[in-house]
Amino acid sequence: MRLLYTLAWWLALPLVLARLWLRGRQEPGYRQHWGERLGCYGRQAKPLIPTLWLHAVSVGETRAAEPLIDALLAAWPGFRIVLTHMTPTGRATGKTLFAKHGARLVQSYLPYDTGAMPASFIRHFAPRICILMETEVWPNLIHQCNRHGVPVVLANARLSQRSLGKAQRLGKLITDAARGITLVAAQTQDDAERVRQLGVQNVVVTGSIKFDVVVPAAALATGAALRAAIGARPVLLCASTREGEEQLILDAYTRAGLPANVLLLIVPRHPQRFDEVEKLIAAQGLAVQRRSGLAQDDAVAADTQVLLGDSMGEMFAYYAACDCAFVGGSLLPLGGQNLIEPAALGKPVLIGLHTFNFALVTEQAITAGGAARVADADALMAQASALLQDPAQLASMGQKALAFAAQHRGATPRTIAAIQPLLP
Repeated sequence: MRLLYTLAWWLALPLVLARLWLRGRQEPGYRQHWGERLGCYGRQAKPLIPTLWLHAVSVGETRAAEPLIDALLAAWPGFRIVLTHMTPTGRATGKTLFAKHGARLVQSYLPYDTGAMPASFIRHFAPRICILMETEVWPNLIHQCNRHGVPVVLANARLSQRSLGKAQRLGKLITDAARGITLVAAQTQDDAERVRQLGVQNVVVTGSIKFDVVVPAAALATGAALRAAIGARPVLLCASTREGEEQLILDAYTRAGLPANVLLLIVPRHPQRFDEVEKLIAAQGLAVQRRSGLAQDDAVAADTQVLLGDSMGEMFAYYAACDCAFVGGSLLPLGGQNLIEPAALGKPVLIGLHTFNFALVTEQAITAGGAARVADADALMAQASALLQDPAQLASMGQKALAFAAQHRGATPRTIAAIQPLLP
């Protein structure tokens, strides 16, 4: 089965590279560092410093990995980390977050899973361990790690029932890969049980590392500056929205009859959609400003109804600047996004019905009183309007969100303890 998978990769490679080039029209980063994606690294000798390898696909996984990376470098001071990504935005986020580590952290794109390319990566960097964040299972990568004696860890692992079903339909390809994983550090007991159904033997429950993320002081300062630019107006943030959701939100916003001074702040999850979302807002007849258009001392115009968050790496700042946050990907059956970040900043959280990717943490936040579920965009606007006009309820819900986030910290040291037997 893996041979057919490998053949499919080689046959698809011209199309994959063509798609990469086309995506580069909107995100130039996709046209850079192709050699890394193809497993080409020149003739550099193996590093003298022992290497830990951690893979974080894009922005969310990279930010989630921050406490784990900090802890790994502290626990193994003689090691460095090679951090791999799949997207330019993930790489850019990593460059910003981990500049503090200097030469102890290097970045690369993950090579395509052809077999030969991951093998080239392993020979070049000679990692002592491979740590994959959250849901990444690459059959050839895991096979090559097994061949070269590199233990594979799936950290902060989550596996929804839907994803389990998809994996099981792939049969031996995925079950063989799962059996090649040395250790899985799962977020929840349910995640652990589903992972075991794939055939992984060594599974521990550590909790979600995302609870351990420390909000950077610089992000808080940026959020405070943005809030000063907005002024005293109530701010409803719709964060990490996905295609199709913005239109639902905008339609509901125009129907809702919110207080006239409420500012709607929309931050699309994918940067290539910023221009598209601006056009949707303008087509609705709403006065819009872009975050990127605000100079340091500029104020958001008093008649602006929608502020478009079109910047990267500022999600904490957007959460810090708002009064109430809706977490996107949940109005449509997309699985939702993680609500830990707004909760960690003490913000009341609203979330839609479709949260199967983060089912347990969402239910826990709702039970704790720090989050509330809304059935659709109209219910979102009604709930937000009620909260923004009730300062006592707004503050109470925010305090419960903060307490919920604090209660679940500690996954990082548990993950380090689980990894420790695998490394000298």
